[in-house]
This record gives sequence, structure tokens and C-alpha cells, in this order.
Amino acid sequence: MRKLCGVFVAIFILGSAINAQDLYILSGAVTDNDNSVLPGASVVLSSGKKGTVTDADGHFSFSELKAGTYFISVSFVGYKTFRDTLKIRSDQNVHIKLQPSVMTLNEVVVKDNYAQKQKREDSRNIEVVNDRFVKMNLSGSLMKSLERLPGVSTIDIGSGQSKPVIRGLGFNRIVVAENGIKHEGQQWGEDHGLEIDQYAVDRVEVVKGPASLMFGSDAIGGVINIKQLDVPAENSYGGSVDLTGKSNNDLLGTSVDVFARKKALYFTGRVTLLDYGDYRVPTDRVEIYSYKAALYKNFLRNTAGNEQDFHLSFGAIGQQFTTRFYFSDLFSKSGFFANAHGLEPRNVDTALHDRSSRDVQYPYQEVSHLKATNQSEWHGENFNVEMELGFQNNSRKEWSQYVSHGYMPANFPDTMSFDADLERQFDKDVYSGNLKVSFETIESLSLTAGVNSEFQNNDIGGRGFIIPAFTQIAAGTFLYGKYYLSPNSILQAGLRFDYGEINTEEYSDWFPSPVVTDDDTVWSYLQRAPEMTRIFHNISWSVGFNQNWEKVSLKANIGKSFRMPIAKELAANGVNYHRFSYEVGDPDLSAEVSYQLDLGGEYNSGDFAVGLSPFVNYFPNYIYLNPTSEHDRLYGNGNQVFYYMQSEVLRFGGEIHVHYRVFNPLTVGMIGEYVYSEQLSGEKKGFTLPFSPPASLLFNAKYSKENIGWFKSPYFSVDYKLVARQTRIVAPEEKTPGYQVVNLSLGGDVGFRNQKISIAFQIQNLFNRKYFNHTSYYRLINVPEAGRNFVLNINIPFNNNFKK
Repeated sequence: MRKLCGVFVAIFILGSAINAQDLYILSGAVTDNDNSVLPGASVVLSSGKKGTVTDADGHFSFSELKAGTYFISVSFVGYKTFRDTLKIRSDQNVHIKLQPSVMTLNEVVVKDNYAQKQKREDSRNIEVVNDRFVKMNLSGSLMKSLERLPGVSTIDIGSGQSKPVIRGLGFNRIVVAENGIKHEGQQWGEDHGLEIDQYAVDRVEVVKGPASLMFGSDAIGGVINIKQLDVPAENSYGGSVDLTGKSNNDLLGTSVDVFARKKALYFTGRVTLLDYGDYRVPTDRVEIYSYKAALYKNFLRNTAGNEQDFHLSFGAIGQQFTTRFYFSDLFSKSGFFANAHGLEPRNVDTALHDRSSRDVQYPYQEVSHLKATNQSEWHGENFNVEMELGFQNNSRKEWSQYVSHGYMPANFPDTMSFDADLERQFDKDVYSGNLKVSFETIESLSLTAGVNSEFQNNDIGGRGFIIPAFTQIAAGTFLYGKYYLSPNSILQAGLRFDYGEINTEEYSDWFPSPVVTDDDTVWSYLQRAPEMTRIFHNISWSVGFNQNWEKVSLKANIGKSFRMPIAKELAANGVNYHRFSYEVGDPDLSAEVSYQLDLGGEYNSGDFAVGLSPFVNYFPNYIYLNPTSEHDRLYGNGNQVFYYMQSEVLRFGGEIHVHYRVFNPLTVGMIGEYVYSEQLSGEKKGFTLPFSPPASLLFNAKYSKENIGWFKSPYFSVDYKLVARQTRIVAPEEKTPGYQVVNLSLGGDVGFRNQKISIAFQIQNLFNRKYFNHTSYYRLINVPEAGRNFVLNINIPFNNNFKK
């Protein structure tokens, strides 16, 4: 590592010492094979720090270029990217012709200019999708809509809550970032979804594998990077209306956005409203351990909910400086399956719940997430400065009827400061700041240095306890370099140092319990969690290589990542009513460390494409929740006791995709994924990891044409998904049988008064199959996945220009 840092510093000093030279102009035109101009093509010089787009006549120009060798990259949607080396010694004019190309990873990866650049120049395995992909695969949440991507699955609760799993890792091992700021809620819980509005998404980048170098702790398993990029055109205004309906849970929703821009100043706004009822499953009863709970008309009672989201952004665009402010406030209210909460399925008032499928009764949760962030960027001739500042407040309340357990009083005392039916409350404030500086030292080398910092304060309330209140500080600094060995060969390396500190507060029960001594029995308020301070620090690193030819691209990346334990893993001591367990933390846990090797290769001849992305992952000290034979009768309502422990873990697997264009409108393809995990030490030696996803294959056929009459860009797609059975489990998980499911989708654009109305229609689970998702939260109590679901989304844009 010292040698690597020394190389970076030496190259930086050498580049800074280069004297000023004469300046030249590079201009040119971009066309296709028939010499038709390509307006809007992306033209990038060197390592991406100089870029422009072609004008209406296909022309581009760069001025004030120093003499030297430049790498030029030209890309346009539907064409192969052009790459070459130019030696600038005088003013030059070039003519570049682009060759047509097939869309690789049909309907999965958006092969626009940015996506191509990211996949070919990043040594990690990365997928990029846009808002059109999200709406074509619209589900109950953004994470569920992304599940069609290879290597991505979800842990679901109901029809509107889910959290991402990348290659079998989830919870606090996956970072979800929105506009550069890490999203922080209560994502440690199985029932806690992510407060993200999927209608307010322009682009999503999914990094599969460790990404701690840029994002720090918690990115040990991957990153979901969400971006809202749309900047309105100058002197324009308008917006769009999304109308959504779903048959399975009778969802009705709308999302309306507006925008306006004069010159440098602009703003955008969005309001999303969703209301849905209980969702249906293809069974009339659910077996909850030894009790069979009957379902009324196949409804999973009390899984209805509603959501109200508000977004506002405004900013200024300059020649060298741009800044943008984002504000969002998301609120949701959703019920928990009444027969599952607290393991009291026999005591459910079925007459009350079955009276209406749209009401929300006890138990339910209310979640509000407020976010305010700023992104600013300053462009220099050979450098770029980016700064991101953010504040978040996450407030979660879980409500259920008061029932005494253990030594809790039969009647709730009226002297308490909280409501008797407030089961739990979490209130988190988060302050974040990122600074990143990118610069070129010589023409073929770019360096990026940065710092990240975050402060969290999480307060708790309510009658139940599982984790104490805590504060947490995390800070890190990194240096990352990208060196172009040739126009087609890229070497990347990075180094990062992280510091973290977590402070938990003391907590004692609000009711007394008997404590037996030798001579007497004393009633006292038992301490559940002591005051505690833990400090962690770590050095992470990464080295990668990309090799790109016309039809073949190869990549490799090896690195070390780190994750500091969260408050629940260190200090939990209470009932998890949603998992039917009593969980106990370990204050002596060490920080997780991960070593991973990622490989990738793709062949693309135009009509045929095949890609493979294997990985090997080793944890010396993976943190997991270990079930025991103990049951806590007094404070845990008889639930099984689980302890947080650490073990040595080996993981490997990967993804494969194959696509072939049979003839011009028809493309067929296959996507496969597999993950193997094994604990190499500890009490569960030889076992896999909890919630390990089974192997799966997805076969797709898509028919799409440019136009069919008045229907523009129509498509019809069939997905046939096969999922293997999962027999490698960790108790109390159940073995899950394999299944097959068929999904249909069709859509396109309809012209109306110079506007383009987009229609996307899906039939999910076409044959109404009963099957179980092994990574679902409700799998533990044998709740199958949702039945047949018709989904319709209509996007109606409206826009115009200000009169000059």
C-alpha cells in the first residue's frame, strides 16, 4: 500500500511540473455508415474529463487543447462505441463513422452512452437501468422492481415493503444512496422497507460486490445508487402524469411531476399518492407453525396501506459551477399480517379485519422520512470538485393493542409518557457530508481523492424494547486512480481509511421484575442494555483491470472491504415480534472484513451476446444471528432465543446472460444466477447463511418493432422463470421447493398532439401459481407469494417552451 501511494504522489508531482504549451482545436463530425448525421452523440476525450455532444448537424469541437496524445470515445444509442488514439500537434478535423449495434442484455441493462461507459470502464460488475425499465417492471417498491436484474433479490413484507439482497447479502451490508447521500432509515429490521419513491427515479446503478472504497462501511455487499438527473432544457416548462393500477391488491396511484427552466435557474416538483388494499395469495389458509389460519377470499388480512410522497428540487447551472437542492418527505402507513404479528394467530378478530380489505387495523406501522440534500460541482480545466451535504430524519412508529407479557402489568399505567398501544418507536437524525476532487496529472492518468462523514442520533420509545438509543460517527478518506495503459486497457487502484464510533445508551424496563437473592426477593427495574462505547478503524483497498476490444470485454477486480457492527448486533436484548424470536447482541463483536475477487467477460457480435460474471468472497468474521434451543418465557413471550455471533464464511457464485437476435423484431435470451455460502467455523460450521437465495434461470423472448401504425416502439415480452429448491438452510428457516412462474409485459408509445404517451402493461404470475420465495420475510410462516396481478402504468407528458 505504501508503494501504491508513493506511485500516485510521484505521478501527481510529475504532472504538476509540466509547463504550459501551445493550444490547439479538435473538431469533427459524427455520422453512420450512410453518412447520416448523428446529433446528440457523446464525444469524450482522455479519461472522461473533457466531453461534449454533437450539434444538430453532427458536429463537435474542443478548443484549448495542449499538444499530446488523447484517447477519444464516441458513443450513440444503438451504435457501437468508437475508440481511438489521436496525437494533437496542430488543429485537426476528423470524420467518425459509427457502426450499428444490438442492445445487449435486452430489457435488463440500458445500453445508453453512460451505461456503456460505466460497464466498460469499471472493473466491478455493474448494472445500469433507467426510469423506463422501472415502469416496465413496476412492483410494490423500487427494490422489488429491480428484482429482475441478475444477482438482485429482495426480502419482502407484504406488497409495499422490501429491501434489496445482492448475491445473498442484505440488510446493512447493502448501501442505498440517493443523489450521492447514503439513505439511512431503520433498515436493520426484516419488516423495515426502504423509504424510496420509485416514480422519482431517473437512473439506478447496481454495483454487485464490495464498494466500500467509495461508500465506506455497509457497502460490503454492494450498492444501489439512485440518481435524479433530469435537468430541464433551457426556456422550457412542463411535466408528466403517471397513472397506475394493480388488480391483486386493488392499488390505485398517481404521480405528478412538473418542471420549469428559464436560463441558469430551474426547479422540479413531484407528488405521489398510492392507496392499496390487502393483497391476495393463491391459498385459502396459512399454516403458522402448528396453527392453520383460514383466509377470507384469499386476502392476507391487514396488509393494506397508503403512501404520500412529496419532492422538490431547484438549482442553478453555470459554465463552471452547478448546484442543486433536493427536498423530499415520504409518508406511509401499512398493516402487518394480523395472524403473524406477535405469534398470536388465534386471537385475531377476523370479523373486524375481514369487514373491509382496504382498512388498516392493529398491528400497523407509520413511517415518515424527511430528506434535504445539496449537490454542488465545480469544473476546472483539469480538475472537478464535487460536494454533497445531507440531512435526514426517519421516524417509525409500530402500533399494536397492549397485551401484557412476563411481569408487565395487566393494565397499562396512565402515568407513562407514551401511549399504551405504541409498541415501538424509532426516531433517527442523520447528518452527512461528502467531498470529492478529481484531477488529471498526465493525459492517461486521473486521480480522485475524497472524504465521507456521517453522524447519526437514534432515539427510541414505546413499551417494547429491542435496541437501545445510540449515536454513531463514521468518517473515511480515500484515493482512487485510473490509468489508461492504452485506449482499450485500463488499470484501477484505490486505498481507503475508515474510522467509526458507536455509543449506546443505558436502558432499563419501565416495569419492575422480581430479583431473587439468597435472603429475599426484591422488585427492581431490570437493565436490558448498559452504556457502551465501541471504536472501529480499518484500511480497505481495491485493484482492478479492464480490457476492451471491439467484440470482447474482460474485467477483474480484487479488494478488501469492511463493515462496522450496528447497534442491534452489539446491544439487542428483546423480542422481534416480526421474526418470532428473542434476540441478544454481543458487545464484543469485531468489525466484519471481506475479501472478494470479481471477474467478468462479455462477447458481443451484434446479433449475439454472452456474458459471465463469477465471484469468490471470503469473510474471516461474518456476523450472523444464531438460533439456540433456549426459549425466553418471562420477557420473550416464549420465543426462541437467538444470539449474534461471528464465523468464518466462504461464498462464491455468479451470473450469466445470453441473448440472440433471431431476426430483427425478435430477441431471445437467458439470465442465470447462483450463490453458494458455507460457514467454515463456529456453532453452525458447515451450514449456509440465512436467507441464501436459490439458483435461478430466467428465459425471455421479446418482440419489438420501431412502429406498428400509430403505436410507436411497441414491444411484447414473455419471462419464464425457473427457481431451484433451497434445501441448504439455517434454522428456523424452512426448506423451500422450487417453482416456475410466467410473466407477460407489453407496451409502447402513442402520439397525441405532439406528445408521447407511454403505456406499460404487465401480467405477473400469469397462471396464478402457488409458490414460496425463500428470501421473503413471510416465508417463515408459510405465506406464498402474491397471486396473479394485472399492472397498468400510463405516463402522460406535457411540455412547452417559454416565448422569447
